[in-house]
Amino acid sequence: MDDKKIRGHYQSLFEEHGISEKAVQYTDKFSQYARFFFLTQFIQKGSSILDVGCGLGDLYSFLQANDFFGSYHGIDIVPEFINHCNMQFSEHSKANFSHIASNKDYPSGYDYLVLSGVFNNKREDNWEFLCSTLLKMFKACEVGIAFNCMSSYVDYKDKQLFYCAPEDIFTFVKDELNGHPTLVHNYVLKKKGFPHDYTVTVLKEPELPIVAF
Repeated sequence: MDDKKIRGHYQSLFEEHGISEKAVQYTDKFSQYARFFFLTQFIQKGSSILDVGCGLGDLYSFLQANDFFGSYHGIDIVPEFINHCNMQFSEHSKANFSHIASNKDYPSGYDYLVLSGVFNNKREDNWEFLCSTLLKMFKACEVGIAFNCMSSYVDYKDKQLFYCAPEDIFTFVKDELNGHPTLVHNYVLKKKGFPHDYTVTVLKEPELPIVAF
């Protein structure tokens, strides 16, 4: 799919499912929030976040439920999603939402840029799209980026989804971004499930751990 088809795909899901995690292609709320947990596990609660592909603003709802007090900006290529978010969160002074063309650079000045699920759909140029998106995200962030992918190490593949080898991602962020990644590939989204996803956080500067002796 190209950008126009991707946008139309999500517009159709929104029309069919309404305000639901299924409108943004999640199976259920648990699997959606579980992914958000790993996406934000290294992000401080007072940070500024730019959410690339914010959908219906579910990440912001997750952050609010987990005592986040920083600022949040969601962007998406689907105007219907942004219209909903601007109405849903109109009274939240630290949150705003914007429609953006997918080929534009991302706003800068945010501590973290995060992305969940955007790389999952099969496109005409998946690897090129992934690389260019990560390059733009890392250029725009102040501290780091976090994103997730469907793993190539799975027990089943859907022909409509894109699966990416985690070692390829790790090599890319080290060689092309010159970043400092943490890759988590040990979680499941249901009991006795298979780890189909992985989450990557890439910092611009390495962290010095606090160790007690």
